[in-house]
Amino acid sequence: MHGAGHGCAICQAGSGHVHPHDHGEGPDRRLILAALAGGSAMAMLPARAAVARTARPAAQRRGPLILEPSLTLVWKEGKAEILRDHSIVIEGDSIARIVEGRVPGRDERIAMPGQLLVPGLISAHTHTACGSPTRGLIESGGRSYARPLVIMDGLDDADLDALTAYNLAELLRGGCTTQVEQSVSLKQAQSYVRVARRWGVRGFPGGMVPGWTRLMPIWRRKDDKVLFDSVADTLAEIDANLAFALSVNGAEGGLIRPMMTPHGPETHTPETLRAVAQAALKLGNGIHTHLATGAADSERIRALWGKGPVQWIEEFGFYEQRLFGAHMTGWDAAGDAPFLAKKPLFTFAHCPSGAGAGSGQANQPFIEALGSGINSAIGIDTHSNDMVENMKLALLYGRARYDLLAKTSPVPVKRPTVTDMIAAATINPANGLGRSDLGRIAVGAKADLTSIDLSGFLTGPGFAPPEPLNNLLYANGLSVRNVMTGGRLQLRDGHLVVDDEAQVIARGAAVVQRIWRQLTEEGWFA
Repeated sequence: MHGAGHGCAICQAGSGHVHPHDHGEGPDRRLILAALAGGSAMAMLPARAAVARTARPAAQRRGPLILEPSLTLVWKEGKAEILRDHSIVIEGDSIARIVEGRVPGRDERIAMPGQLLVPGLISAHTHTACGSPTRGLIESGGRSYARPLVIMDGLDDADLDALTAYNLAELLRGGCTTQVEQSVSLKQAQSYVRVARRWGVRGFPGGMVPGWTRLMPIWRRKDDKVLFDSVADTLAEIDANLAFALSVNGAEGGLIRPMMTPHGPETHTPETLRAVAQAALKLGNGIHTHLATGAADSERIRALWGKGPVQWIEEFGFYEQRLFGAHMTGWDAAGDAPFLAKKPLFTFAHCPSGAGAGSGQANQPFIEALGSGINSAIGIDTHSNDMVENMKLALLYGRARYDLLAKTSPVPVKRPTVTDMIAAATINPANGLGRSDLGRIAVGAKADLTSIDLSGFLTGPGFAPPEPLNNLLYANGLSVRNVMTGGRLQLRDGHLVVDDEAQVIARGAAVVQRIWRQLTEEGWFA
């Protein structure tokens, strides 16, 4: 979520001292006002989002479902292999058979000509509801997204669910079946779980602690007394998040597996970090946090506690359970890379579009993590819910950084390959979660699957290409055609089928319209 000059999409690291009302380059204020006035298509939307209609579940299958892609990605001994013209037979929520050729009979089937079938994509770091309210407003710098997110936290459940649904639908549209989700508050985590349960999405969610309404004063403090005075409230938040997590742990046949999600070491003390680790052990699904978010954060932690964040959290048992750490722009490469390489339960979450398009997320140490043997995954973070685009950015940024830094890096670096790219969105995060049944297409694995058309205009030659992983570099989320989680179709032929797609768009748009109207009245766009 961090980029030089723009900062983290959630935490604003590296953004300098940007006030929510600061002026900056961006859309003309008159255009903003016009979009919020009655003369636009937005005006035809309802003034208030209605309670989201319960999705109509797909009819229960009486037998197997057979997928017939032109191409299928499988992993064999850690290497990617492409199967041509194989059939994938799904029974219940799992893959029952992988068969060469086509399976005869009358079982339900989906033809996928020209499409590559891959494991359902896994985002290693998301803040799901926060994308659409801030996207398109902060990419040119000068504005903080802090205020829109504060307004979001004041929404009622119906409106917050509408916003969550819009963004979760985008994630599915981009092929992402599983989110390692750090909602920016307990309230938003509860919304994520409500929508994910309704649609059959696989999630590892938690509410950020401290939550958004408390976070910024603690993080942007001038005096560390603010941090020490926050301990009691932070401990209470940890308890509340744990109670909710325990109440939904294993829901929907195991689709929902909450994690403990502290904001990051920079907003915690030894007492609260120890409480997080203990809560995570009770919950049993691990910890998900920002880690070494920016250089200033790391220096502050070092001054307070005598160690940088990556190695400091070891004192509290963070590496004794599964741990996802996002960004690491402020790590000490020479010391932290070999340290993390020896932590088998750690996964680095690289977020190439975190602070918005063009924000400079190339400074995250993806090539260093790959070169050092650290389990590395790709995360959506916030503004772009297109997992295919984020995979491409990870590779392209990584190759650019490799060309610039290979001769001078203090640690080993690796030039990312297309196999590294797809592994970081499938098998690597699955392994980080301890899930040998996710992130791969294999007999017995969960039927979490995504098909991507690589044959047509802009992506392919008019037929299934010979080296399809290379063609992914020309694809995006709109190339995704079919998505399922646990055998349940959520996207069919490019359209959402677990809810009324048009209503999901309209309801989500109506909420953003009101948020932006309030920002306009406050002078935020000035």
